[in-house]
Amino acid sequence: MKVFSVSELTFAIKGVLEPNFRGISVKGEISNFKVQTSGHLYFSLKDANAQISAALFKGNAAQLPRMPKEGDQVVATGEISLYAPRGQYQIIVRELQFLGMGELLLKLHQLKEELAKRGWFDKDKKKPLPKLPRRIGVVTSPTGAVIQDILNILTRRFAGLQVILNPVKVQGEGAAAEIAQAIYDFNKYNLADVLIVGRGGGSIEDLWAFNEEIVAKAIFESKIPVISAVGHETDFTIADWVADMRAPTPSAAAEIAIAEKAALINFLDGVKTQCRHRIQQQIVQARQHLNALKKHPLLSSPYGVLAPAIQRLDDFARQLELLNPKGKIKEYRDRLNRLTHHLRSLHPNNVLKKGYAILFSEDSVVVSAKDLKPHQTISALLHDGKAVAKIEEIHESGNSFF
Repeated sequence: MKVFSVSELTFAIKGVLEPNFRGISVKGEISNFKVQTSGHLYFSLKDANAQISAALFKGNAAQLPRMPKEGDQVVATGEISLYAPRGQYQIIVRELQFLGMGELLLKLHQLKEELAKRGWFDKDKKKPLPKLPRRIGVVTSPTGAVIQDILNILTRRFAGLQVILNPVKVQGEGAAAEIAQAIYDFNKYNLADVLIVGRGGGSIEDLWAFNEEIVAKAIFESKIPVISAVGHETDFTIADWVADMRAPTPSAAAEIAIAEKAALINFLDGVKTQCRHRIQQQIVQARQHLNALKKHPLLSSPYGVLAPAIQRLDDFARQLELLNPKGKIKEYRDRLNRLTHHLRSLHPNNVLKKGYAILFSEDSVVVSAKDLKPHQTISALLHDGKAVAKIEEIHESGNSFF
């Protein structure tokens, strides 16, 4: 008889067990549920008579619509594995469906295919959102955080917008009918320029009202553009595919509804800033130009500008004076006075008063020393009398006084 080591026996069992139990599905209740810091999930599946360990690793766990909890009835799909260190067999879970969810997912898939065939998801059927909406209709619960988030966005950005809430149930029995009727009412009475239809996050069961055909039909037939904002960014419903625009969150839906207006306001703010800056530049340039003009020589004194005109005016005045007979007479009188004064200055008496004398020999004027003889008697005419003299000596010395 062969004697096996523990490892040999364990790996022998592992080799027989694992290849024969791949791609199996096990139904049971979750117990001993634990979430490791690594993100991996460990739990047990049990029924009334037995239990099996299960491991759901982080990569597959990320695909879950929600986190499992104690007592959940689930269907786990995966393969059997034997964990050698503990000699324990377990199921490695690749997919986990909550009981009842499988039917919902199948129903969702079938409705999605049917509506796609009808063309309800076609892009050419999507209505454009209004660029500057004045009235925004909201179809959601009046008590949830969704309406508060929407109001905070809209009132903070544009206080003049009208927000009209048509309160509805967003989950449970009758929710789909209320949502559809609210959309019809908005259209019937033309109460809004754009509609936001949505709710907060939740499980597929919580969001199911937005997967109902009655809601999809109301959105598709709405003449008012519809923005769907159901759940979180990773949640998708039939309403999202039918709507004219899908928003990842209700707050994002509010931002989308006023995006064009916000962009226009931002543009106008930019233009206002540019205009103010340009005007300030022009004022500075004009002030600099004015200061330069004030320092110009022509403007530093009024005579810089007026002097040429004043001089021309004086020239015109003198010319007019010359053209005036009185002026001519005055000019001639002045010239005559100057000539008379000159003639008077040339009178012999005036010359004699300066110390000169006129010599006479008998009755003729002596003009040269050569005309005189020694011992000759001559007379000298002075300005105030006459003197008689006798020539003693004659010296011819040219023009010199001495």
